[in-house]
Amino acid sequence: MAALAMLAAHAAHAQSNVQIYGLLDTGIDYASDAAPNGHGMTRVSSGGMNTSRWGLRGSEDLGGGLKAVWNLEGGILMDTGGIDGSLFRRQAYAGLEGSMGRIVLGRSFTSVYDTVIRFDPMGFAPFYSWATTGNATGPSKYGMTTGFDNLVKYSGTSGNFKYGASYGFGEQSSGSRDGAKLAVAGSWESDGLALMATAEQVNGSTVPATGRRDATRVYHLGGTYAAGPVKFYLSGRRYAQESGKAGKDGINADVKANTYWTGVAYKPVPNVTLTGAIYYMDVRNVASGTDADPLMFVARYRYALSKRTDLYATVGYAKARHGQLVGLSRDDAGFDARQHGAIVGIQHRF
Repeated sequence: MAALAMLAAHAAHAQSNVQIYGLLDTGIDYASDAAPNGHGMTRVSSGGMNTSRWGLRGSEDLGGGLKAVWNLEGGILMDTGGIDGSLFRRQAYAGLEGSMGRIVLGRSFTSVYDTVIRFDPMGFAPFYSWATTGNATGPSKYGMTTGFDNLVKYSGTSGNFKYGASYGFGEQSSGSRDGAKLAVAGSWESDGLALMATAEQVNGSTVPATGRRDATRVYHLGGTYAAGPVKFYLSGRRYAQESGKAGKDGINADVKANTYWTGVAYKPVPNVTLTGAIYYMDVRNVASGTDADPLMFVARYRYALSKRTDLYATVGYAKARHGQLVGLSRDDAGFDARQHGAIVGIQHRF
């Protein structure tokens, strides 16, 4: 009887669960100047409001408030049924979670991504949001790194504070710092006000001729304020890509840009959300007359049919200075100094 009691207690502590989940988002979108001949394009697209994905996740109760956690998640191209990247490119990790926080190993979104996504009025939509990265047309996207390979990630909470740090091992034969990646983030929220700050550094390889290492540094500051059915957004990003080959001659000049975005979301009734947003990139350290400084205006109508299914319609307009090219999407290039577009779609979560 004593042995059975011990086995029963162990079984109770070892309870586990596995969940299949996903988000399916597809629509019809139109974009002007979406081809080299200047023609517009209409198509069925994937991820008009959120990136389509599916995954498996689970946990096991280890007792004493400690549990094992794991996640496998991959992207889906809803227009073709194909895989967006590799099978579990979005996330593939295992770790532990307890009263002191969560630590995981593998592939995952960075602590910066986890934090900044809550401060984008468009929610990092693949179309019509430059919060993660700029439009695909420019020479550099001036954005952050959304996920790290070879990652160790910690996240925790304390009262109104959320914080985390992610480190990606470079795993280069030239040295442990070559290719290494670090992201730290923190946020605070109380009485409708939320604030955040983040920092990220991604190392390249050391250039033998100079002894310098390529490096990209990204910083964010932002806030939101909710008052009844209205929520306001304001955030900014400082981006600097330092070349290991950079010299006074400017041939390999550093790349710099500041990105700003603001917006408002309004819920006139519980199942309707109206969102408007503006994104602007101030491109720095380029030859006079070649800075694009792109600007984008976006408006979205979202109607919730249920807790899991939404219909939406979004329109956007982007323009760039000095005849430089611009695009509404962070993934698809534009072929003119202006581009306008619209998308209508459906999203379902399971």
